Amino acid sequence: MPEDTAEREAWIEAIRRFQNPETGLFEDGSHHEIHTTAFALAALDFFDARARYPLKALHPLREREQMEVFLDNLRWHEEPWLDSHKGAGIYSALVLNREVSREWEDWYFAWLWEQEDPETGFWRKGKTIPLNDPESPVPLFHYLGGSFHYLFNIVYARRKQRYPEKAVDTCLEIWKGHHQPLYGEPFCMGISYAEIDWVFYLNRSVRQCGYRFEESRKAMEEAAEKYVDYLTQLDYSSDTAFNDLHKLFGMICALSEFQLALPGQFITERPLRQVLDRRPYI
Repeated sequence: MPEDTAEREAWIEAIRRFQNPETGLFEDGSHHEIHTTAFALAALDFFDARARYPLKALHPLREREQMEVFLDNLRWHEEPWLDSHKGAGIYSALVLNREVSREWEDWYFAWLWEQEDPETGFWRKGKTIPLNDPESPVPLFHYLGGSFHYLFNIVYARRKQRYPEKAVDTCLEIWKGHHQPLYGEPFCMGISYAEIDWVFYLNRSVRQCGYRFEESRKAMEEAAEKYVDYLTQLDYSSDTAFNDLHKLFGMICALSEFQLALPGQFITERPLRQVLDRRPYI
């Protein structure tokens, strides 16, 4: 990041200007305010900076009961991916802005522990996660995309997954069916967040338990090769997804995780750094 003080401060102010001083939330219209707030605070963290104003709108969620009610009432069955921005975002935002205690974090992770699905290793139990139902109105990958947001909070806080072996099984099952379209584009054949969701979930779950290590490594090797082959054939000057900074960020995060998971498979001029190893939220 910029080392010059003036340039560094200019970056910080450019991000801080999106904060609403009344609510403390960051707003830009592209995502829900909780997502935008967590995203902005994650960016500020790279400059060792925080928000200018307290996150007043999230303060009621610092009470255990209200936090649990909030999580309980997310649309786990209808929008597991989209609503995970909120469920994971409240943790990331409040923790990065130093507005909650260790006790609050314990409450948050206790809720996730109890709600982790024993069949898939995703969130949340008691909801129909379509492990073997390709006709489900909510594809299995949407549950992976949503659960990924909770997992990177767990990884950041050095906490445990309850069912990492089940998560490995499910991620490998997803790879077996990766040729099927995922929200409009094939897996590892587009620039999006699908790849970071999958490789991070599989790699970090294997790290926790060591289960099906060789099979997981082989799947990640195949995925990385397919993805890099696709990316090297793009026309970077004209490809609209490559020139979308939001999507490009997802792509770089995926490549960094592949590089972490597969030492020696592909070397870059400078080793890629996984932003999620510094702070939560993506």
